[in-house]
Amino acid sequence: MDDVAFRLKRVGRAVRRLGAGVLSLALPHTCIACGRVTADAGGLCGACWSTLVFITPPYCARTGLPLPHDGGLAAPLLSAEAIDHPPAFDRARAAVVFTDVARQLVHNLKYADRLDVAAPMARLMALAGRDLVAEADLVVPVPLHPLRLWRRRFNQAALLARHLAPAGRLKIRTDLIKRRRPTPSQTRLGRSERRANVADAFAPCSDAASALPGRRILLVDDVYTTGATLDACARVLRRAGASHVDALTFARVVDFA
Repeated sequence: MDDVAFRLKRVGRAVRRLGAGVLSLALPHTCIACGRVTADAGGLCGACWSTLVFITPPYCARTGLPLPHDGGLAAPLLSAEAIDHPPAFDRARAAVVFTDVARQLVHNLKYADRLDVAAPMARLMALAGRDLVAEADLVVPVPLHPLRLWRRRFNQAALLARHLAPAGRLKIRTDLIKRRRPTPSQTRLGRSERRANVADAFAPCSDAASALPGRRILLVDDVYTTGATLDACARVLRRAGASHVDALTFARVVDFA
């Protein structure tokens, strides 16, 4: 009986492989950014991959802003922004600069219902923020207002977080902070306008008082633009008792001027 079951299992695997092969011929794999045909599923074509700008050292130790050179100093590098306006979070990291391909991936995830792009985006985030992930106790996605969540049907930050921290050591908590008022889109807002837009927009949930004290939190979102949203969330987490707050995003807006 065991031999029969083993043979049936092998036949089943062979049938599934055959079905996958036939499906790949009928529906070829395509680039998750531009839609060109690619060799592998869930990846970028060569042209899109080559235009991604990965964020690597040197960068600001606090905000993750790429810096032109390390200055030959052994001490942690800080950008002028981090010195003049220290953020509420301890460290921020992002995988790539928010260039055209990164923008398309974020757009596909948020507005085109391409939930399949979340996993490859999260893989790049995990590489960029490996230290932050390793040191975190809890992962907290930046929350959406319930009305926007109802319209979009999912929270892109929570989806990235689930792929960033699959079942294992890290626990994802979506019940610790909430967006208590709907904020207008920040796409066309400047730095000061963004900060005003999210001021007092977030608040702790009822479970925050018991879950956050003394914990190291990894805050997750899709894009770091000015840091206003991450900063506002970090302030709430700290007031609720978090001992350390880091932020990890897929992309970061960088002004190369």
